[in-house]
Amino acid sequence: MNYSKDMERCIEYIEQNIKENLTAEEIAAETGYSLYHFSRVFSLCKQMSVMEYVRSRKLSLAAVELFSGKRIIDIALEYGFETQSGFTKAFRKAFGYSPSQYAARMNGYLQDGPIFEIGGYLMNPVIVQKPAFQVAGYGIATNVAEGSYTKDIASFWSHYEGENLESKMYEILAPPKHGEVGLCAPALDSGNASYLLGVIVDDFSKVTPDMLTAEVPEAQYAVFTTPPVDTSEGKDQEAFVQVIKSTWKYIFEEWFPGGGYDYDDGKLDFEFYDERCHSRVDTVMEIYVPVRVRL
Repeated sequence: MNYSKDMERCIEYIEQNIKENLTAEEIAAETGYSLYHFSRVFSLCKQMSVMEYVRSRKLSLAAVELFSGKRIIDIALEYGFETQSGFTKAFRKAFGYSPSQYAARMNGYLQDGPIFEIGGYLMNPVIVQKPAFQVAGYGIATNVAEGSYTKDIASFWSHYEGENLESKMYEILAPPKHGEVGLCAPALDSGNASYLLGVIVDDFSKVTPDMLTAEVPEAQYAVFTTPPVDTSEGKDQEAFVQVIKSTWKYIFEEWFPGGGYDYDDGKLDFEFYDERCHSRVDTVMEIYVPVRVRL
């Protein structure tokens, strides 16, 4: 599959219909993917959900219209906002100014800054066949098709670290090996999913009612190791977060289009964190992407 071209086609469809009442289901249908798979790929490539992207584009294009002399209420209605006050609230949240203040202060419209660049790091994955395994730990229900996905995961991580759920999980489950698995397991035929951060266990006998579990089927994986960053004591952890996002983006926008594999959407992708990702000058983690040979 050429994800880069599929995403370009998807973006082109959004641009052509930006003034319509677009839905994630409608946009996903244009690519031929399931809603869940499309939402995951889009979020990983664009660093936001598809509906966040649609709203962002509506607001950016509406900002340009502010310099055309049109009335704010007309612009709001043209881009699908039901009221001027609703448009103004969304606009202020996105740009920091009301539409009238923005028009008075700016000569153009704002654009998102670049994400962390992979640079010259050579991203050659290892292809492995991994047997089925079981994961148990803590997680959160979310929806990859809506704007809540990124915020839900960020909120969960904050809660996970703040409540020290990692120590609690290891103490209760006593896994045979150290290492955390982060995965998103979809619900059937919807954009709903559960994000789980857990450990690999032999069985679920020690699982407590507040935990989530997942069965990860046997699959062939392309395993990507992220470029190393310094997260030693006193260093900002944000660089590690950004390099993970950039690696996902590289996988779907560059590696898949140029490689001999397609994404196996009948399996589960996951992130793996072990002792190499804890306060080191060369912090890395692994991304396991299920693949099948392109025919």
